[in-house]
Amino acid sequence: MEDYPRTVLELETRFSDEAACRQYLYALRWPEGFRCPRCGGAKAWAVGPRYECAACGRQTSVTAGTILQDTRTPLRVWFRALWYVTSQKNGVSALGLQRVLGLGSYETAWAWLHKLRRAMVRPGRDRLSGLVEADEIYVGGRRAGLRGRALEGKSLVLVAAQAQGAAIGRIRLGRIPDFAGATLGRTLQTFVEPGSVMQTDGLRAYRTLTEWGYVHEVVRDDAQTGDDPLPRVHRVASLLKRWLLGTHQGAVHHSHLDYYLDEFTFRFNRRTSRSRGLLFYRLLQQAVAVDPVPLHQLRGDAALPAPPPGPQPESSR
Repeated sequence: MEDYPRTVLELETRFSDEAACRQYLYALRWPEGFRCPRCGGAKAWAVGPRYECAACGRQTSVTAGTILQDTRTPLRVWFRALWYVTSQKNGVSALGLQRVLGLGSYETAWAWLHKLRRAMVRPGRDRLSGLVEADEIYVGGRRAGLRGRALEGKSLVLVAAQAQGAAIGRIRLGRIPDFAGATLGRTLQTFVEPGSVMQTDGLRAYRTLTEWGYVHEVVRDDAQTGDDPLPRVHRVASLLKRWLLGTHQGAVHHSHLDYYLDEFTFRFNRRTSRSRGLLFYRLLQQAVAVDPVPLHQLRGDAALPAPPPGPQPESSR
């Protein structure tokens, strides 16, 4: 049975100390009882905040092997961060998270958000099905709407949007290296169930979709003036660009873009959820299933971005 706080007051009351946080993480990580990460043993006894396997003697904790591993910050602060991240409809910036939690540095807030983004994709998630629109867009770069050298610095993103009547159902986003038919086919296979109806524009590369097991329909803008041939996918693309420019002020490095796309997908697919507590529960549930990521790996080939101009929190002055 899903067990989660319904309000921020309940969150603060229930997780007011580390013992309560660890107990909650224990239930999320080992819902069927303790399992030793080394030997799979099911019996252990508590040794302070750790658990010692009765079979092999290895000691582990509820945060070991997760994105919370080696954290020096109290777990109750992490819980507040997860609640804040999932309760904000349009997402949060690193500067906003730093201010709300009073974190000592912008780098800490930036690293926390990137760790949480890695938990926003559920392993083995269901693929889209039925009627699905697909199109590719450019994200980032110097100026929008230009070709040639102005595309320098832009990333190519494939967008897939499932039809839910006249509305948009679930979506999938992924960065792709080129327009090749094999690239589009392989990527869509991770997004969409074979046998689904794929609607695209007339790009030649999409002609191979039938070879990948899809029913392919080419939708052309030759109907009435002003009609959008792919309204769902174009709406998603517009919202994505607005979100990147608004919440993140366009300061998204290409090496990190995949994780921002994951966050946007997580938020969009849960946009109709009426329970913020359930989103908190889902994200924390996935967070304890994700391997730890050190800071140098989070940075990748990009330097840590500087915080945007503006007043800084007292703790960072």
